[in-house]
Amino acid sequence: MADILPDIDPVISSFLNDNSKIWKNWNISHIDGKILFDLVVSNRYRNILEIGTSTGYSTIWLAWAASKTGGRVRTIEIEKKRYNIAIGNFKDAGVTSYIDFLPGNAHFIVPALEGPFDFIFCDADKEWNLQYFLSLEPKLVAGGRYTAHNILWDDAKTVRFVDYMKGKTNFRKHIEEGSGEGILVSYKIS
Repeated sequence: MADILPDIDPVISSFLNDNSKIWKNWNISHIDGKILFDLVVSNRYRNILEIGTSTGYSTIWLAWAASKTGGRVRTIEIEKKRYNIAIGNFKDAGVTSYIDFLPGNAHFIVPALEGPFDFIFCDADKEWNLQYFLSLEPKLVAGGRYTAHNILWDDAKTVRFVDYMKGKTNFRKHIEEGSGEGILVSYKIS
């Protein structure tokens, strides 16, 4: 018999709404969080990876979505202070049971991860966007999505990554503008 989980929607919704105006700097916006949530829920993704937890705002959105699909989120954060804040935020939002936290350097963690993944959200050091993708593409299932944040930034490292992705014929791609930062949404065809 399956465990009956409590309805966490009111707790998460209240937490996200109450804190939506204070999440800044290394976190996504409220509207970008909703985009991620909708992508995961509408496609029933369960094996979710996030690179770049920061203090946990995007992770909470992803964990909320995972609560709807029966999934889990693995999330990576290098900075200890942000990691500790994120742990508290996960508890306050009531999503700890949907998250596996991987503290440390994603440069080393990502290549060592075992897949498969059906949803990946990358919001870490932009100069490594391409390397993260190259490490994870073989671990992303057909029908899965690889998403990257801040894709509308006009800098060499972001442009290089976007140009590379344009050439990937086994992916359908579009940009969700959301808050204006941009999320590249890449759907793996094969």
